[in-house]
This record gives sequence, structure tokens and C-alpha cells, in this order.
Amino acid sequence: MRSIRTPFAHRRGRRRNVLAATGLVAALALTATACNGSDDDKASDKTGATASAAAGNGGGKVEIPADIAGKLKEHGIDVDKWADGGWKNWDRDKWLRDAKDFVNPVIEGLWKPERMQSAKEANKTLTAKDAAADRGVSDPDPQPVQAAAEKTPYHENAAPVGKVFFDSPEGSMVCSGTVIKDVNHPGKSNLVWTAGHCVHAGKGGGWYRNITFVPSYNDLGKSGAQLSNVTTSQVAPYGNWWADWAATSNQWIEGGSETGGAGAAYDYAVLHVKPESGSKSLEETVGAALDVDFSGPSATEVGKMGAWGYPAAPPYNGLKMFKCIDRPGRLSLSSSLPTMYRIGCTMTGGSSGGGWFRVVNGKTELVSNTSIGPTDNTWLAGPQLGKEAEGLYQNMSRTYGGR
Repeated sequence: MRSIRTPFAHRRGRRRNVLAATGLVAALALTATACNGSDDDKASDKTGATASAAAGNGGGKVEIPADIAGKLKEHGIDVDKWADGGWKNWDRDKWLRDAKDFVNPVIEGLWKPERMQSAKEANKTLTAKDAAADRGVSDPDPQPVQAAAEKTPYHENAAPVGKVFFDSPEGSMVCSGTVIKDVNHPGKSNLVWTAGHCVHAGKGGGWYRNITFVPSYNDLGKSGAQLSNVTTSQVAPYGNWWADWAATSNQWIEGGSETGGAGAAYDYAVLHVKPESGSKSLEETVGAALDVDFSGPSATEVGKMGAWGYPAAPPYNGLKMFKCIDRPGRLSLSSSLPTMYRIGCTMTGGSSGGGWFRVVNGKTELVSNTSIGPTDNTWLAGPQLGKEAEGLYQNMSRTYGGR
């Protein structure tokens, strides 16, 4: 599997973003133009694991709602020291795991350009032996599809796509994510779709920290040399969007592992985000958002799919957006688990959580996300999104969407 990171806000001329797909038989294109601006606690979840976070204010001071502060204190965490580096304490006894204990207060200025560039991919890869040991029904391995660089500027060609940054016990990590529509708050969505392993460590672990989404990261696709000494707004033209609520499946929390494990087929997550500065919603700021298809169509029912993301492991460096287009096949890790989609693709770690899109009646929809891949980086697999995923999404939308 793969993972990503985040930035800050910059104003642009207001335009309307329109997502369109052109000849999916040949290629799938996300086209959009951007708008301006940027925007804006407790949780329990009945269909999955949701959580709440706290709002921060200027000067690096963090304010945490009393109920969450109480939970932190129960775990021996000094709330007042959190923003000063207390979050770096990954003591197993203090690593919050349960849905109700998620906390992600804004620490202004934490995700600077150099910190984003130093973030590492959080690999979730299957060995050849793992991939061959399925106990269900899998199609033959797909032929590798060479990832193609997305056209720049990204806000005109793939506006909903961005990077997810977070901190883990291993350091700063990076994934990919997608701005999705909020059915209960049309035109004003603050929801981002990504992988479960980009927000929670899975079995034996807990919630990651300082989770942030950066849409159209490195919008002009500049090289590392060109990005030296740049400002945050140059790397993150639409700002840093902190997750103030997060949701992933209970199956990922209970069964996710370094190679995906039993949680891989449920490796998805929804973030509700707020801007580090600004007042507009994410959808208004970026100018685009995608619907999610929760019908869980089988691989045999689907034409071609496209996977988008920011691969960070060699030969890529995480600075540029890539995509792969292929007809999906089936990957079964176990007869007791849902079948996953699988496509040929050479994207590496860092593309985890990136959206998979298809066109339905001329409309581009998110149908999966990157979860796992093999050590030789020849294909990617993602979960089918069914009733469990829809329940997670609806709970997030209804409970947190309007905040």
C-alpha cells in the first residue's frame, strides 16, 4: 500500500470546475478549473470508526473540547503540551486507537514545504508469495501499465486530487486523496476520500496524527530543485486542510496489517477537513468534487478505470501526479473477504488512498482507492465500495458535514 501529506491557502481567480471523462475506452481525463479562497467533536460511530478533533487558533495554541481533553487525560496525555511536541509521544499505552479517542488539533505552520517533501511513503505491499496464496477467486495478474504524468496545472486537469500528510511513529508520511461530494451539503463539501491505512495503523496500532490534505499539491509539477526555498502557498495553492473528523472501517482497525491483511478489502477512509486559514468549504475552494459510487459493481461489470495519485517511492519522488488507466480484474485475498479490484499500474508507495475513477452515463465517479500492491510495483488493488463504505460516508456527512 501507499501513503501521502499536506499545506496552506492561496487565493486564485474564481472559476467553475467541471469534471468530465473523455473516451474512457482510450483514456480517462479529469478536467477542472479552480476557484479561490479556503474554509472551515466528539464522535462515536455505529457503522465504522469515526472520530472528532479539535480546532486550533493562532500562535500555535491548541484548543480541545472538554470531552476530548478528558479522554486524553484518561490516557495520561498532557493536553497543554500537545502542540509543543507532545503529539510525538507514541507510547503504546498512549496511542489512541478507538473511534471516540481520535484527536487532530490544528498546529499552524507545522506542514511547511520542506517537511512535506521529506515525508515518506507508507508502503503496504504484498510479496509474490502473499499474492499467489489467495483462497478465493482471482484473475491472472494484469500486465503492467506505465503510469502517465498528469498534465499541469493540476487544478485544470485533476482538481479533486491531492496529497494526504500525516505523522506516524516512523515519522512524517504521505498518501493521496480525493475531494468528494457531500450529498447532505451540496456545493459545500469538506469531505476527502482516502485509504484507511493513511489515517489508522490497523491491528495493534492507533490513529495517526497531524492529518492534513493538500489539493493540487505542487500544481505546476515543478522539480525538487525548483521547489527549493518556495513558500507554502506555492506548493499548496489551495491551502492546508486539517482533518477535524476521521472515519475508517472497523474491519481495517481490527484486521489491517503491514501487508494489508484481513483489513485490505475494507481499506478506505473519509476525512472531514477544515482549512488552516480561510472560511470557504473545500469544494468551493477547489471548485470540484466527485460523487462516490457505492454500488460495488463487480470487475466484470466495469469497463476501464483510472487510478490517480502521487507515487513517492523510487523511481518516483512524490512531487508529481500520475495516473494509470486499465480494465480491472479480480483479486481475492481470502474466500471470506470481498473481492478487490486490480489494475495494471507502475505507481509506487505514496499513491495509496488515491481515487479510482470511472465514467457512468458521462459522469466521472469515484469507485475505489489504492490500497495494496506487489513489491515489484506492477499492479494496484483497491476495495469495492458497498454498504459498509456507504454507511461510513453517510454517518460522516450527516453528523459532521455541516460543521
